[in-house]
Amino acid sequence: MGDTHVDDRGLAQDGTIRREGSLSRVPAAFAPVVEAARSRITEAFGAAQLHSAYLYGSIPRGTAIPGVSDLDLLLALHAEPTEADQAAARAVEAALDATFDQIEGVGILLFGAGTLLSELERNDLGFFLACLCIPLLGDDLARRLPRYRPTSLLARETNGDLCLSLPRWRSRAAEALTDAERRSLSRGVARRVVRSGFTLVMPRWGGWTSDLEESAEIFGRYHPERIEQMRVAAATGRTPSTDPALLTMLIDDLAPWLAAEYIAVHGSKAPRP
Repeated sequence: MGDTHVDDRGLAQDGTIRREGSLSRVPAAFAPVVEAARSRITEAFGAAQLHSAYLYGSIPRGTAIPGVSDLDLLLALHAEPTEADQAAARAVEAALDATFDQIEGVGILLFGAGTLLSELERNDLGFFLACLCIPLLGDDLARRLPRYRPTSLLARETNGDLCLSLPRWRSRAAEALTDAERRSLSRGVARRVVRSGFTLVMPRWGGWTSDLEESAEIFGRYHPERIEQMRVAAATGRTPSTDPALLTMLIDDLAPWLAAEYIAVHGSKAPRP
């Protein structure tokens, strides 16, 4: 994936989406975290299990804030993940989170390499790995994936299932008893809503960004009637809230409107097993 900028829209010279971030952009405060992640992943998953590992999110983009940002990792295994693999990943998460004050949580995604390269996931997980993940260990699967453009197909397959999240979010909101639970829910819902709002208009804008504030502003160019709500969502994605009214706005107003608009514009994401 080339690094030559055409303009500020996240595209390479040929108009394809440029891969975000690099290990060279990792802020100095997070360098020990990344090295520890590399070491612990290698210890927990041997060569017979691990195909490759990737870093994504604010840390490789160079925008991470010590004490606020989390560590996001994706592991591609030779075979589909087992319960033992999931347990090993949770142990790595806990160990890293307990060791480093710079990070506020660790998330490890596990997938089989075959799933990441599958036709069904070509424009979802495949795009995610090829454009939003930075190689940390092993042979980069992005070499076996296509170059991506900001198309309606990409929009549909990345966020065309937003409607399926609504019942789960409402259930979690009703069951949330602690501030920690509300913060976690508000952060996750807000980030998904902002990213879906951006990909809704991505083909019209003709570029890519993962920056929450920029995503909200780009969305607002095409839907000014919802811009203030989307700005609140972007702020919540960075600084989670415990306010029940904010969760109600996101889950019962903005997200349902966005889910319906998404299907009307791009259609529904291909069903998964």
